[in-house]
Amino acid sequence: MSEFLFEYYLWIKSLHVIAVIAWMAGMLYLPRLYVYHVEQGQSSAIAPIFQTMERRLLRYITNPAMIASFIFGGLMIWANPDLMKDGWFHAKLTAVILLTVVHVMLARYRKQLLAGTCQKSARYFRVLNEVPTLLMIAIIVLVIVKPF
Repeated sequence: MSEFLFEYYLWIKSLHVIAVIAWMAGMLYLPRLYVYHVEQGQSSAIAPIFQTMERRLLRYITNPAMIASFIFGGLMIWANPDLMKDGWFHAKLTAVILLTVVHVMLARYRKQLLAGTCQKSARYFRVLNEVPTLLMIAIIVLVIVKPF
């Protein structure tokens, strides 16, 4: 099986990068929607529109893209287990775990916004919106530069 995966490694890598780009698109846009949602308030006429946008973005783009990123990334490790020997790769996996934690937090905030129980401010979501960007930068530098 690993020979098959290694033979198609560049295809798997391409699909992984495509999935990561889609995942990052959702991770960068979802907190921005939360900013607007919180600023408008739960009782505003536009709140149901934000709820629909948030649900669709999470369910139809961000969640599937994250899962695809994990699947194709896992296949790349299976095809090339030597990746696990490199320090940069462990740092990258740590950044991916942190990005996943942020993803889970965003999913929980969506449920809180839907229920009207979210106590976070628009400023909080503005700051949180920068975390995926910083993690993305770290991941890209680690993968391309391989500093250690």
